[in-house]
Amino acid sequence: MQNFTFMSDLAEKRRRLVSNGVGIFNPSTAESAKNAIITDANGRKLIDFAGGIGVVNAGHCPPPVVKAVQEQAAKLMHTCFNVATYEKYLELAQILVDLFPHGDAGKVMLTNTGAEAVENAIKIARQYTKRQAIICFTEAFHGRSMMAMSLTSKTGYKKNCGPFAPEIYRIPFPNMYKLAGDKNENDFAMQCLNDLEAAFKTMVDPNSVAAIIIEPVQGEGGFNVTPVKYLQGLRKICDQYGILLIIDEVQSGFGRTAKWAAYMHYDIEPDLSTWAKSMGSGMPIGAVIGRKEVMDGAAPGTIGGTYPGNPVCCAAAIATINYMKEIDINGLGQKVGEVIRKKMLEWQKQYPQTIGDVRGLGAMLAMELVHDGDPANPATETTSKIIWKAAEKGLLILGAGTYGNVIRILSPLTIERPELEKGLHLLGESIHEVINPA
Repeated sequence: MQNFTFMSDLAEKRRRLVSNGVGIFNPSTAESAKNAIITDANGRKLIDFAGGIGVVNAGHCPPPVVKAVQEQAAKLMHTCFNVATYEKYLELAQILVDLFPHGDAGKVMLTNTGAEAVENAIKIARQYTKRQAIICFTEAFHGRSMMAMSLTSKTGYKKNCGPFAPEIYRIPFPNMYKLAGDKNENDFAMQCLNDLEAAFKTMVDPNSVAAIIIEPVQGEGGFNVTPVKYLQGLRKICDQYGILLIIDEVQSGFGRTAKWAAYMHYDIEPDLSTWAKSMGSGMPIGAVIGRKEVMDGAAPGTIGGTYPGNPVCCAAAIATINYMKEIDINGLGQKVGEVIRKKMLEWQKQYPQTIGDVRGLGAMLAMELVHDGDPANPATETTSKIIWKAAEKGLLILGAGTYGNVIRILSPLTIERPELEKGLHLLGESIHEVINPA
């Protein structure tokens, strides 16, 4: 099934040169890209609904970002911020503090990746609280480095990689579709909060817990949305026990949910938050943002590295965020999300026994595919066939979820309406041809 001719000779080169451990999520290739269109190695135009796994909210190669990268590369490419302080790092830090309030005053640490941001957020939380335990969730994804991988739920990402980091305690994510049954959202949220209180009696003493880390909308886990009352209740529980609340916004940030941060849908503020992906339009950059007193709990020299906050990456991030403000990225997220959600709900009515759930916030939307309308019976193979069928038709799209039975859409939020509608048409064709083969 994976021997598509449009993969060109790059497929054979990849097999010969690259470790098999570097997964293939989609059979396509890429030679160049502009906004929401990728040109593959054979000159074929592809509509991008994958977005580099949520990295190009502002589109591929936005001109202001390309210009900023070129100008900065000609001026200063590297010193290491620990060796010589430079303005671009500080300029970006100020922008992030202003965009994402954390208490009365916030501070920033720049990183290369989302996983690195998570690693450092945990280090900061442990140093500040002088506690060791971390609570995370089923279906969570926080990265592939050792601590981040330990926090990540899906075992497929962790085969034979142990032993894992100690003092990690995992509780069920408040998954409405799979666990709520007949309960409404508020009652289900209260039940889950009560379960957390019970876990403090049976699993880990709350006075030993440094932090609870959660994605407001789970990314790799399948775009599961945290109930509002649950996250608000979690904020209160953290305050009660002196636990830090870490919000992982790596995939959900920068307009994807039609707000700068998904946590802004919940009327709360985190103690620490982690960022990356669309922050730099594809340049490797991320961040930890937190309350000043928490961030300063890290001892000098215990966080940092050679490349974090690289000047060229900082320039890309500054230009990206300024461009996002100029084009109203959150408004675009709202508009794109409305079009996608409407179409997904139409497909759900058309195939109610297969499309079990449609969910998400803003333009961070997904469908969960099941057999016979049963949430406990994932349609993994069907999902895979749809994704590969779409690739044949010229549409890049990704799966997600513990069982790989979720189709998610992460198109650039700058996608032109005709391209968005054509992409949805191709996806609809793919769904129909797989579910109802001739």
